[in-house]
Amino acid sequence: MAVRRILTIDNPADLQVLKQVSTPVAAVDDDVRALMDDMLETMYAAPGIGLAAVQIGDTRRVVVMDLGDGEPDPDAEDGEDARRPNPRYFANPEVLWASDELFAYEEGCLSIPEYFDEVKRPARVRVAYLDREGQRIEEEIEGLYAVCFQHELDHLNGVLFIDHLSRLRRERAVAKVKKTQRERAAA
Repeated sequence: MAVRRILTIDNPADLQVLKQVSTPVAAVDDDVRALMDDMLETMYAAPGIGLAAVQIGDTRRVVVMDLGDGEPDPDAEDGEDARRPNPRYFANPEVLWASDELFAYEEGCLSIPEYFDEVKRPARVRVAYLDREGQRIEEEIEGLYAVCFQHELDHLNGVLFIDHLSRLRRERAVAKVKKTQRERAAA
């Protein structure tokens, strides 16, 4: 496993890759599982709760997530509400159905560092994907799980969460990321 560089919107070459539509995987094999492992390690190191393969420059339709909703960790320090990791793996994810009801959530993105804004998405979705073993799964999801799934699926379709914002808010996001990255480089 390896931590990979996450592409960011302030780099024109990165942005060009991030805007590509990802290609389906033929099967979940050892190569795809190795990619999933690298993605998970990269996501945890960032830290984040979801990562699409395109965010590390691989244009296959692969996503990983860990929403911090694992079982309570009995070895956690006193007073700490720690949870065991609960990684989720998705190859060729798709939305089969979406509710008319919307859910607003303040989203962030590892490719748009330190910028957050509210996005409205369907509150519930029925999804399908191949899991880490290549088994097809269908389930209805809601809440943060649904938000994250749709956010990462957007990445696979060349869409960033800021593309759901007004032009002014999108331009503000890009400017903020560029400023933050310049400040980091100067430090």
